[in-house]
Amino acid sequence: MGHHNYQQNHQAVDNLVNLLTKANHDLTMVQYKLEKEFQQIYPDNANPMKLFSRIKKVQEDLPILKEQCRELLAAKQDLIDKARTVLVGNRSLVQRMQAPLDIPVISESEDHGFANFKQVIDEWIVQVRSRTGDEEHDSDSEDINKLLFSTIVNSN
Repeated sequence: MGHHNYQQNHQAVDNLVNLLTKANHDLTMVQYKLEKEFQQIYPDNANPMKLFSRIKKVQEDLPILKEQCRELLAAKQDLIDKARTVLVGNRSLVQRMQAPLDIPVISESEDHGFANFKQVIDEWIVQVRSRTGDEEHDSDSEDINKLLFSTIVNSN
């Protein structure tokens, strides 16, 4: 009796496996026929099958791209902070050295290179603020870093 039951179950499993194998084969055939049909109907760049796989690829790539953009943004801010610290520091050091030697000190408005540098930094700060939706603060780099950090963390 037990042997008969086992054989019946075995038969049922075999039937199910065969059914699934056939279904899988049928689906593969349908996919192949659709691909062939789409190739004939649509120009290459409008083929729904190809568009679908391209959309899937873009969806997979997006999080990686987003992460790389975050890293780039943080690196850019780091570079700006360092450049600002070094340039501003060097400029005031040179001015302190010029004073005892009676060399005329160039004011910020006459120092075109420094003025340009400050303008670039101010534009970057405005860009970051508009990105983070916070436009009321004065341009303090530490502030900007906190802002940048909070956007990066919140968009995770």
